[in-house]
Amino acid sequence: MLTYVVPLLLLLNGLAAGVLFGTQLGGFPYLASLPADRYVHAHAFFGTRYDPAMPFCLIATVVCDVVLASRVEQAPARTLFAVAAVLAVATAVISVTKNVPVNRWMRTLDPENLPADFAERDPRGPWGAWNRRRSLLTILALAVNCAALGFLL
Repeated sequence: MLTYVVPLLLLLNGLAAGVLFGTQLGGFPYLASLPADRYVHAHAFFGTRYDPAMPFCLIATVVCDVVLASRVEQAPARTLFAVAAVLAVATAVISVTKNVPVNRWMRTLDPENLPADFAERDPRGPWGAWNRRRSLLTILALAVNCAALGFLL
């Protein structure tokens, strides 16, 4: 069983960490530089591409970590897989409570007819800060998972 779960965990956690790392390097800086109307259009474009894949990667990462934490014999590895699961859960909680509501709101907006108070409600600052946090948590989960694997080799 571990023969299948370990590579799957690395793939899924790696994909999630890579996507979020990519948003830190280019995605969010690009979005932050755009005028409001182009930002709304670009955010909706990106959101419809990442939203289907990212929840799957995060939830499956948690499942794989829990399976490994409950099945491996080495205590340090069990502990690290459990820690990585908590980090991935924290990422999912931030996503659901802070980022997803903004993504949904952005998809309802017409870039050609923004609300008059959009400048005051522009979510880029808070969305970017929460995205940075979840990026760090997911990358940390990947590092912790890699450390756990060291105990299995």
